[in-house]
Amino acid sequence: MELLPMVMASGWASGVNAYLCVVVLGLFGRFGGIEAVPEALTRTDVLIVAGVLYALEFITDKIPYVDSAWDTISTLIRPTAGAVIGLLIAGDASSLEQAVLATTGGGAALVSHLVKGGLRLIINTSPEPVTNIGASIGEDVAVAGVATLTVVAPEVAAVVAGVLLVLGIVLLVLLWTRVRRGYRRFKAWRERRAAIALE
Repeated sequence: MELLPMVMASGWASGVNAYLCVVVLGLFGRFGGIEAVPEALTRTDVLIVAGVLYALEFITDKIPYVDSAWDTISTLIRPTAGAVIGLLIAGDASSLEQAVLATTGGGAALVSHLVKGGLRLIINTSPEPVTNIGASIGEDVAVAGVATLTVVAPEVAAVVAGVLLVLGIVLLVLLWTRVRRGYRRFKAWRERRAAIALE
């Protein structure tokens, strides 16, 4: 189970941006000589496809509402990527260990994906695009950082990913509460205006 921190961290990163996670891990494995990175991620075709898809996500992720549509499409892709990376990292482990690692990777990716998607929906309620662009760049930096730590210091990466996940959940709850409160105020204001117009 010494592979668990690496799987958990790469799972979190996959849930936020699977293609960037694959590119960073693959490049470290191919050019950095990191043996812990599965060989499948270092293949030229995998790196090219992941790079092209990351470039596409880099653009779409910064456009309000388009990013949420992209997140919806990615609901199956990101957790699957997390599970596959977990399974690849497991390598020749026993069947039970492979199942645990794949489930951990997929589960971490699913939770971080849902947190990201929820935060993006809330951010999209803001009329200006700066918040959206800033959030996207912040996510990319966090994913690149965690993916890098995954191959350099897996335990640290797992702790950082765990902290980011908890912070994301707390932020999601706080922002969702504010959005609901704001919507209730807007609804009450609209009803008052309608009542005044009828008088």
